[in-house]
Amino acid sequence: MTTPFDLDALTLAGVRAGALAGVPVTVLGLARTGVGLARFLAGAGAAVTVYDGKPEAALGDRLAELDGRSIRLLAGPEVDPSSAWDDAALVAFSPSITPGFPTTEPRLRAALDGLAARRAGGDPGAPALVSEPDLTLRLCPAPTIGVTGTKGKTTTASLIAHLLAADPSHPVVLGGNIGVPLIDRVTELTPEHRVVVELSELQLPSLTRGTTVAVYTNVTADHLDRHGSLAAYRAVKRRLAELVDPDGALVLNLDDPVVGGYAGLGTAPAVCYRLEHPIGGGVGIVDGWVVTAGVERLPIVGGGPAWTGPAGRIMPVGEFSLPGRHNLANLLAGVAVGLLFGLAPDAIRAAAATFEGVEHRLEPVGLVDGVRFVNDSQGTQPDAVVAALRSFDAPLVLIAGGRDKGVDLRALAPVVAERAAAAVLIGESGPTLAALFREAGCARVEEAGTLEIAVPRADALARELLAGAAPGSVATVLLSPAAASFDQFPDYAARGRAFKLAVARVAAAATAASTAAATAASAAASAGPDRGN
Repeated sequence: MTTPFDLDALTLAGVRAGALAGVPVTVLGLARTGVGLARFLAGAGAAVTVYDGKPEAALGDRLAELDGRSIRLLAGPEVDPSSAWDDAALVAFSPSITPGFPTTEPRLRAALDGLAARRAGGDPGAPALVSEPDLTLRLCPAPTIGVTGTKGKTTTASLIAHLLAADPSHPVVLGGNIGVPLIDRVTELTPEHRVVVELSELQLPSLTRGTTVAVYTNVTADHLDRHGSLAAYRAVKRRLAELVDPDGALVLNLDDPVVGGYAGLGTAPAVCYRLEHPIGGGVGIVDGWVVTAGVERLPIVGGGPAWTGPAGRIMPVGEFSLPGRHNLANLLAGVAVGLLFGLAPDAIRAAAATFEGVEHRLEPVGLVDGVRFVNDSQGTQPDAVVAALRSFDAPLVLIAGGRDKGVDLRALAPVVAERAAAAVLIGESGPTLAALFREAGCARVEEAGTLEIAVPRADALARELLAGAAPGSVATVLLSPAAASFDQFPDYAARGRAFKLAVARVAAAATAASTAAATAASAAASAGPDRGN
């Protein structure tokens, strides 16, 4: 029987010195995070077994990403998942297969839950269990900024990384739920780095270590299909605040009542932000300026009051290009983190002014004959769609629909009726959304089925809305689905790329039509009337 590995004794220095050499470790899943775990563990000298329910033939691309590292692969539906850790001292897993939560493979979930129960029961032969984000935080030698919330995580995390990069003496690494497993980069990190980690509700339950700074955007309702109730979802979201470093800080959105209530959690000080005059020690907006009211720098950068301009000013809000009040809130969170880490206000201002946002989140795609196309494919939850709808002036055409996430969408309907002149629905939830929007009084609702059909139809509706409008007027076609993508696409990013491709086809057709019209007009002008002699 293999002795379980003592995770609490593991350090990055120990890894570099060979603490994992020869240790039998099992990695569950060979998706992106599993590849990162396998690369790290094999590189540290561990004897790595990888389990995946897919057949080996379907894992070719992922296996190639291991770059020749030596692993033992157990793959395919005929493999008993529990056999993968028979002789393991440590089992490492990605967030998508966290014990206690649904996975794409029920057998693995059952086996993993059984292993977790053995661990909880004190079975001396049960291997240690660790998730990728928890292992990363255990080993990371650098200050970490964890960003979570129902919506706005990716934009806020990306903005924070962009702002912190204004200080070239501290290299910045961004990863986590944003798509980069940080375990794959942990060996290159030093105490001088700044590590920004986006953390989802799947990553939080497995954490035993917190981050230096915990940033919350909002906590509303999402993934109830996975968590079962709003209370359970909120309990998971609290985890980061409960674990934050006492010498760090909580950065909290006071405009969100749930997040505002986290100020009393743990022993770390709270830096609160809101879209009005800041409270003491916080960040807010006064007379069109982002201002701070006495934020204190972190002890790791010397402590003391953060630097500001006159009257606590940091920057005019008009210099930040992302649309919507929710993005102003994201800006305030980013400014708070910059101040905590000792950035000068001029550096924050200059960096914030150059931040262009994140793909698939209110991403401008193109302007075609007065019709602006915006890709908000990440808008899978009603609050996010409401924020997107309120980010643009009328007239607006909404494209929505996909796979229902089990979230109550009734509150979305009146906002759609108020803000959108028309809605074009796609996917499995299209008929349900169409009924909701019609009942709420949306002026025009159409079901298109697929995105390929919806985009040119929405373009046509937008052009109708512009008919007779003043020169220079703009109508917006907004993809903000209020649904998951899995009925028609592998993920929200694939849906966003499909939207952009469809917009490109609309633009090409418009260019071709314009060229043909110009050619015809030129030919007619050249022919002219027969003047005679």
